Amino acid sequence: MRWYHQLRWKLFISHLIIVLIADVVLLASANLIASVGLVNTAPLTLGAAAAETGALDQATVPPESPLQQFQAVVQQALLISGFSALAASVVVSLFVSRRIVEPLLTLSVVSRRLAQGFYRERTRIDSDDELAALSQSVNQLAEALDQTENRRLALLADVTHELRTPLATIGGYMEGMLDGVIRPEPATFNLVLHEANRLQRLIEDLELLSRVEAGQLPVIARPVDLPRLLRDVAAPFEPRFAAKQVTLTVVEADVPLVWADPDRVAQVLINILSNALRYTPGGGHVAICANEREEMVQVEVSDSGPGIAADHLPHVFERFYRVDKSRARHSGGSGIGLAIARHLIYAQGGEISAHSEGLGQGATFRFTLPALPKELIDATPAIKKAPATELSVP
Repeated sequence: MRWYHQLRWKLFISHLIIVLIADVVLLASANLIASVGLVNTAPLTLGAAAAETGALDQATVPPESPLQQFQAVVQQALLISGFSALAASVVVSLFVSRRIVEPLLTLSVVSRRLAQGFYRERTRIDSDDELAALSQSVNQLAEALDQTENRRLALLADVTHELRTPLATIGGYMEGMLDGVIRPEPATFNLVLHEANRLQRLIEDLELLSRVEAGQLPVIARPVDLPRLLRDVAAPFEPRFAAKQVTLTVVEADVPLVWADPDRVAQVLINILSNALRYTPGGGHVAICANEREEMVQVEVSDSGPGIAADHLPHVFERFYRVDKSRARHSGGSGIGLAIARHLIYAQGGEISAHSEGLGQGATFRFTLPALPKELIDATPAIKKAPATELSVP
């Protein structure tokens, strides 16, 4: 923004213009009145006035001195020119103040409307100064509030849908057994128990997500041996991957210690591995590796699943977002695991992202964690590391 577009300089220049106009009007009025007054002013005597009226008193009053005449004319000129200059200044000031106050009033009205919940309100200020920048900021705030409100409404709809599905299943089977339509067999009870467990997991995930987004989930960072943590998290998944005939490979590398909360990092890995297992078909493979990136350590989980289209990648970490628009529930996912993972990584000073070359090309999830500063490594108790090997589960 150039200096003459800034509001402070506009105000400064407007005050100079007001003073200049006042001075010009003052000088012009004073000169005009003074010239007319001095030319038309003549000494007056009481004797002359009495002679004209036929008075007998011959006494005369001394005429006014030139100084007194000049003072009277100047006083009259200053009085008239001062009022003229004041009127001109008032007109210019009203014009300038109107140009400033009107946008502020517009911003005030829009802000009140936003506070009342009308998030589609926008300001329109045709200028190129700080008021225009403020207007743009208010519009950006309104856009963010509108998007937040839309996400809130979508969240309510998604939560309602997620809760309705298992409740409808449980209610339907219970009514069927009460009516005698469905026989009370172990398989029926197992199905009802499965839906009840699914409902409980969803409620627990929602509670965890709300705590994470509110910053109420404690994160206790300490030096962590990341390769060891990867092995510990992958170990419980081995039977499940083997049962689905998906190869799980943990490739270890010599990376520095990271400053993180191992429990929260384990939660992130569990969510990512669960998704990889859910969407990778039999005969596929999933690989986990860690490598150093400047002052960060990056963890990468790649799979040979169906991949993610480019238009879906920016949304995979949103709550209840599913690439499958049919909203099939055979996979059993709640749709908020990656949202929880994102907040947990951010809380530890890292970043998380998803990548895919397209449909049928698999997907890769990467997240980073801060490496332990070198000056603290010597002061950190030694953490026993296992040799760098490759763990492969057929």
